[in-house]
This record gives sequence, structure tokens and C-alpha cells, in this order.
Amino acid sequence: MTTESTAENARRAWVDVDLGALVRNAAALMRHAGVPLLPMVKADAYGLGVGPVVRALETLDPFGYGVATIDEGRELRAAGVQRPVLVFTPLLHDEFSVARAAALTPTLSETSAIARWTMSGGGDWHLAIDTGMNRAGARWDALDDLVAIVRQSPPAGAFTHFHSAELDDGSMEVQEERFSTALATLGVRHLLLHAENSAGIARRPRSKWNLVRPGVFLFGVGSGAGSGISPDAVVSVRARVVDVRDVRVAEGVSYGASWKAERVSRVATLAIGYADGYRRSLGNRGMALLHGRRVPVVGTVTMDMTMIDVTATSCSVGDTATLVGTDGHETISVEDVAHACELSPYEILTGLRQRLARSYR
Repeated sequence: MTTESTAENARRAWVDVDLGALVRNAAALMRHAGVPLLPMVKADAYGLGVGPVVRALETLDPFGYGVATIDEGRELRAAGVQRPVLVFTPLLHDEFSVARAAALTPTLSETSAIARWTMSGGGDWHLAIDTGMNRAGARWDALDDLVAIVRQSPPAGAFTHFHSAELDDGSMEVQEERFSTALATLGVRHLLLHAENSAGIARRPRSKWNLVRPGVFLFGVGSGAGSGISPDAVVSVRARVVDVRDVRVAEGVSYGASWKAERVSRVATLAIGYADGYRRSLGNRGMALLHGRRVPVVGTVTMDMTMIDVTATSCSVGDTATLVGTDGHETISVEDVAHACELSPYEILTGLRQRLARSYR
């Protein structure tokens, strides 16, 4: 969705996506890892619009792209993507024909699935190895049933997934040792191998594998203390002021009157709410930027509107408030918003609803 096609909505609230910052982040990861990228663009590129995101990433010549569903893969094919597209959620057997028709690469881990895919001429596939995530994949120390079929019909690649890459708890090293043990057990050479997600790339030196799979770092969310690199901000969320009013002492604001004025206050209403992805839990906890100053969210965030206390700054109907991003010398990051409402930054990004127009630069 673009501002050109939704000009009316763009006047109420929108998401600015800095594609230049996205490309800089991807290039920094590629330099740091020393191997090609397999960018994860599932969930509509983490909510930012897979078409513009992939067109920007194409300038870096990535190996391919990672998605979660067949429909996401088909969308990339419809957009003209010719590179490998890996589907990381395990497929059901009755989905194989659709995946094959779209030239998608499944990630497989069961003997029956591998046999069905390969014996029907399915094409490339990657072997998923579980080294501790316990979500999907063949368990690293229980591969005996897979050895024969993997040697008979080798995958194009194999991978694992870190469960705690953002922590300095030694788990990445343990998982990589398990991954290496599994590969030795299988005895298949010349595979594309990948393990690192965003945090795994940022928090260690060059990759020891062939590919890396960045996700949220691309979109401006860092990996915390201990990271070797930090991303540029990609996402800004902005909304227009549609009402400004005086609130008398002891009067409440919004449902439940959870905020009451302790002085005569000026309260502005923004045309954004939880139906847009600005979470209800940010009521009386979130912050906004207006004319370069921080102002608090007051009262319960409603479906379509959010109120802010603008007593300390000038404000008029039509002004633009920033809920994520920079205004003047002040910044509210995706991580700041996530912390305020006790959610993951992933949830904030993927929760930005399509009612918010996307503006790309």
C-alpha cells in the first residue's frame, strides 16, 4: 500500500519506510558476516511492504529470500523475483504441488516428506536440523533414519536456528557444535549451510557458514549490548492531530477515565489507534513527539484515536505527531515502544496494520 493510492488515509496516519537505511543495514550485515545474505521477508517484510523492500534489497544481489508460507513465496514470484525462495515453515504434503509450481524451496526434515518431494521431481530443498529450538526440524542427535535418504537425494542446503542469539549464554556455540555433529553424521558435502539470524550475525565475527539469514536488523531493530554493529532506523510512525481541547482539573480522558487532569491541561487527539497497530497497552505509558518535544499518551488508546497531553508545547489541528521515529533531537525507537507495552519489537513491526499507509523513500 502506498501513499499515492491512499492519499486520504495518509493524511490521518502513516508509516514512513526509509529504504536507503534498509539497504545500508543489509550491506553492513553482509560486510560483517563475510557471506551472502538470505534476507527474511516473511509477514509482508515484517509489516513494511514486501514489494518495495525486496526491490531495494535486490541492489545487493542476495542469494535469495526467506518466507514462512507458500502464498508469501508466490507473491515474490508474482513480483518477478527469480532467486531461490525458501519456505521455512514445514509444509504439509498436500502443499507440495503448489510449492513446486511456484519453484519454491521447502525446508524438510522427515523421511516421508523428503521422499515425496524428491521422488516427484520437486527440485531443491533444504534440510532443517533442530539443535535446541524444539520447534521444527530433525533432532541433531537422532538422524539415523535420515542418513540413507539424504545421501541418496542430497539437499541443496542445511540449516539450524539459534534460540537465544541475543544472549551471552554460550548457547550459540553449543548449537553450532551440534549442527557440525549432525552434518558429520549425515556425511553429505558441498551444501549451502546457514544458522545465524540477525542477532547471531551482529553479535559475533565472520560467519563460518555459507549464508546468513537476517530479519529484524534489516528493519532497524538492533541486538542489544554486545553487538558488533547497530542498524540505522528504518521505520517511523506518524499521525495527525485531529482535535485539541482544554481539560479541566479532575476531568478524565478516554474510556474508563484512567487519566485525570491534575491541572488545566491541553489534550490533543491523534488519528491513530489500536486498529492501526498502536497498542492499547500504551495508554498512560507511551510517548509521542510533537515539535521536537516528548509528550505523554494519556488515557486509554482507543480503536481509532489516541490522546496526548500537549500542555507543555504548542499544538494545532493538522500538526503531525511522531509515535516511532525522530523529531528534532528526540527519538522514539521501535524498541522503546516495545518496552513500554511489554512486547517484542517484532510484534510492534508486524502489528502495523494495513490501514496505515506506507510512504517509501
